[in-house]
Amino acid sequence: MASYSEDQCSWRRSGLSQAVKNVEQVWLRCAEGSVEWLYPAGALRFTLSPRLPWSALGPGESSKSPVSACIKPDQHWGGAQLYLERDGVLELLVGDETSSPARVCCFSAMPGERPALFMQATPHQDISRRIAAFRYELRGDWTAQPSVNTDPIGSKGACRPCNNTEILMAVCTSDFVVRGNIRSVEMDSNLKAAVIKVSATRVYRQKFALFPESGRLTRSGDIRTPLQCGVRPGGGSFLFTGRVHFGEAWLGCAPRYKDFLKVYEQAKQSLMIPCTLVND
Repeated sequence: MASYSEDQCSWRRSGLSQAVKNVEQVWLRCAEGSVEWLYPAGALRFTLSPRLPWSALGPGESSKSPVSACIKPDQHWGGAQLYLERDGVLELLVGDETSSPARVCCFSAMPGERPALFMQATPHQDISRRIAAFRYELRGDWTAQPSVNTDPIGSKGACRPCNNTEILMAVCTSDFVVRGNIRSVEMDSNLKAAVIKVSATRVYRQKFALFPESGRLTRSGDIRTPLQCGVRPGGGSFLFTGRVHFGEAWLGCAPRYKDFLKVYEQAKQSLMIPCTLVND
């Protein structure tokens, strides 16, 4: 039997109870959730239709701005193929037993659109060990190309330094705002990302426990950024801001803390500051 979560954000079922020739229609009503299809058989069609209006999915987005939908398949994906259905045309997002299970696929949708995902089981002699599962997110503050895009957050322009206005807005709207130092930079080959190891001296805001305590009066955490940005370890204190993407922190603006303070104080004196930091 199919099983929705109480809020209809997530869905789970076994293909053993599904008629092979049927295409089951499933509606997902949230901005993020998960799907788990055990022993895939037949086909499923998922319509992404959150209860919130598109404009509520990201800070500062207008009702005419596109929304990005991102899909992250489980690392043990198998037994099915996942497609984006757009204007009657299917685009492959995830193949059967994908060789890149950590790959995140993103696509854009305009307000009023209801993006659909078509998942079809692939024939196998033994389906008992096959599970097709993925997580999805809808956000209004990422950039995605109109068709399939393997970049998890759309890195177009992500490597350039933020201007003063962007820095101030990042402090107000980011999922995390942290002051800290770079301990090291490592590579995540699966996500094609650089992982910045951060020692946090002050956590102003964080969504989830991104920077847990690692010792007395210290916190640490990881922040990812596209590999092509060429991030290297640097001395000094930074103000890190960014977004949470599938439970991971991705870098937005990261000025040196002394440069941020200068911009912040100037905006404050001219009464053009969009928000203040907690305990400022």
